[in-house]
Amino acid sequence: MEATKKKGFVQKFLDTIETVGNKLPHPVTLFAGLALLVLILSAIVSSFGISVEHPGKEGEIIEVKNLLNKEGIHYIFTSMTANFIGFAPLGVVLLTMLGIGVAEHSGLISALLRGFVMSVPKRLITLGLVFAGVMSSVASDAGYVVLPPLGAVIFAALGRHPLAGLAAAFAGVSGGFSANLLLSGTDALLGELTILGAAIIDPAYADGMNIAMNYYFIIISVFVLTFVGAWITEKIVEPRLGEYKGEFRESMDKLTAIEKKGLVWATVSVLVASALMALLVLIPGAPLRGDEADMPIIRSPFMSSLVPIIAILFFIPGLVYGMVTKAIRNDKDVAEMMGKTMASMGMFIVLSFTAAQFVAYFSESNMGLVLGVYGAEFLQSINLTGIPLVLLFILIAAFINLFIGSASAKWAMMAPIFVPIMMQLGYSPELTQMAYRIADSSTNIISPLMTYFAIIIAFAQKYDKKMGIGTLVSTMFPYSMAFLFVWSAVLIIWMLLGLPLGPDAPIYYNGN
Repeated sequence: MEATKKKGFVQKFLDTIETVGNKLPHPVTLFAGLALLVLILSAIVSSFGISVEHPGKEGEIIEVKNLLNKEGIHYIFTSMTANFIGFAPLGVVLLTMLGIGVAEHSGLISALLRGFVMSVPKRLITLGLVFAGVMSSVASDAGYVVLPPLGAVIFAALGRHPLAGLAAAFAGVSGGFSANLLLSGTDALLGELTILGAAIIDPAYADGMNIAMNYYFIIISVFVLTFVGAWITEKIVEPRLGEYKGEFRESMDKLTAIEKKGLVWATVSVLVASALMALLVLIPGAPLRGDEADMPIIRSPFMSSLVPIIAILFFIPGLVYGMVTKAIRNDKDVAEMMGKTMASMGMFIVLSFTAAQFVAYFSESNMGLVLGVYGAEFLQSINLTGIPLVLLFILIAAFINLFIGSASAKWAMMAPIFVPIMMQLGYSPELTQMAYRIADSSTNIISPLMTYFAIIIAFAQKYDKKMGIGTLVSTMFPYSMAFLFVWSAVLIIWMLLGLPLGPDAPIYYNGN
C-alpha cells in the first residue's frame, strides 16, 4: 500500500515501541519486582526520617515505615494471604465474569452482536458497527473476537473495503472500551482500584464511593465515540484504503429461527429480572433501599451490590438463551461454562496475587501518602493545576499504555500514586479514574502490545496478506488521535460545567 510506505517515521517509531515493550517483564513479574522495590525503598526512605502531616487528619504526622525491619518482615509474612484474598478487584472480577461467562458461552453475546449489526440499515451500518463495538465491552473481551471479523464480512458483503469494516469495529471495541450504556466488569475492576487509592488519603471518602462513579460520563461518551468513529471511517480511513480488489467476497449468515427465539426469551428474562431488581430498591422500605431521605438510592445497599447485580443480569438471560437454543441442556452445562470462564481467568488470578502484595506494601509503608503530599506540593509550586494538569495526566497515561497493555495492571500501579496526588490538588478520584480511562482506551488501538493486537492483524491478513503492525497502526492512528482529542475535550467541558461524573461522584475533592 503506497500510503503505508510514506509512514516510514511512524513505522520506525512503532518498531522502537515494540522492541522496548517486548523487553518489559511479564506483568506478574513486574508487580513482584515493584513489591520488592517498595520494600527496599521503605527501608531507605525511612532512614531519612521523612514525614508529612496527614492531609485528612489535622495534626497527625505520618512517617515512612521500614518494611524490612523486624516488625516489617513480620507484616510481610503474616499479611501475604490476607493481601491476596482481600485484594478488592479479585472477587469483583471473578464474580462478574461468572455471569458474563454463561452469557458468552451460551452464544447470547455473539447472537446479540450479530443481530444488532445486521439489522441496521445500510446507510447507518458504520454507526451501528462502531456502536456495537463500544457496547461490546459489557462482555469483557468477547467483542475483540466477534466484531472485527464480522465488520469485515459486512463491509465486504456490501461491496465496501473489508478492512474499513474491521477498523471501524476494532475502533469501537478497543477505543471505546471505557464507554457504555451499561455498567460492566471494567467499572468494577477499575473502580475498586480507585477506591483503594482514595483510601490512602481519605478512608471515609473512599467508603462512600461506588463502582458507578463514571456512569453518567460514559453514557454520553458512547454517542460521542460512535459518531467520531463513524466519521473517521467514512471520511478518512475508507477513502485512504480505496477500492477493495482482493479475492474474498463475503456473505453473511442471518440469525437462525432458534437464535431469534432465544434472543426474544433472553430479552423477556432480563426485563423481568430488572423489574424485580427495581422493586428491591425503588419501593420505600425495600431491602436494598438506603435510609437517607435525600439520596435513598445513591447511598444505598443497591449501589454497594452492583457487582452481583451485574453478574445476575448477565447470568439469567444467558441461561434462558442457552436453554432455548439447546446450548444448555442441564445444570452440568452451566457449571462447565462457568468453569471455562474461571479457567480463562487463571492469569488474572496470578496477576492479582503479586499486584495485591505491591498495593498492600505501598499502602502499609505510607510511601503513597508521602508521595501524594510531596507530588501535590511540587505541582502547586510550578502552578500546574486545573485543565493543564488533567491533560498532562491523560498524556502520561496514554504514553504508558503503549508499553503495558493491561488496563488493570497499569491502573493498579498508577492509582496509588496519582489518585492521592490529584486529591491533594482538589480533584476527585472519580475524575482521575475517568481521565485514565480516556487515555487507556484511546491508545489501545495503536499499541502493538495490546493483548488482541496480533489477533486483529491475523483477521486483517485474510484480506491483505501484507498487513503488518505498521499498516494496522497507520490505519488505526486517526481513530486514536480523534478519540483522545474529542474525548478529552468532552471531559474538559464536563469539568467546566461542574457536572457529576456518576452517582454521588463530583469533579472536585474538598477533603473532610
